[in-house]
Amino acid sequence: MLIRVEIPVDAAGIDRLLRKAFARDDEADLVQQLREDGLLTLGIVATDDEGGVVGYAAFTPVDVQGEDRQWVALAPLAVEDSLRRQGIAEKLVYEGLDALNEFGYATVVVLGSPQYYQRFGFKPAAEHNLHCRWPQSEQTFQLYVLAEDALEGVSGLVAYPPHFDRF
Repeated sequence: MLIRVEIPVDAAGIDRLLRKAFARDDEADLVQQLREDGLLTLGIVATDDEGGVVGYAAFTPVDVQGEDRQWVALAPLAVEDSLRRQGIAEKLVYEGLDALNEFGYATVVVLGSPQYYQRFGFKPAAEHNLHCRWPQSEQTFQLYVLAEDALEGVSGLVAYPPHFDRF
């Protein structure tokens, strides 16, 4: 198993993984459109011994109150069904957080299970008067701070690219 930054040759494998993992086309179509529009800040893949993509984490830029503050969203995160519960998703997330920190990003947001993401250090965004556009997401919208001053003077709407409007 190799965890690394995605390269162009991984695109087809990422597409297959996302279509299978989510049993629908939405996430695969989303990643493809984000990639085409230059809105994938970072993609991390897990590959098997033959180089096949078996895990994927995507990171996309988000704005805070209409301002680019070097924040990104983690979405989607997927692992091949037969390999789940083996720590692959955890390795993808940690590799992404490490790389984003090295690249100078300030904060990562995620919309997902608090029980799952709190293990990485994600905290409720609502504690900092931050929210996203989706109703009923106060408990599931979380953030992970990479830069010490990332939350200074920040509150309000964290806006995802319009590509996410279908969700």
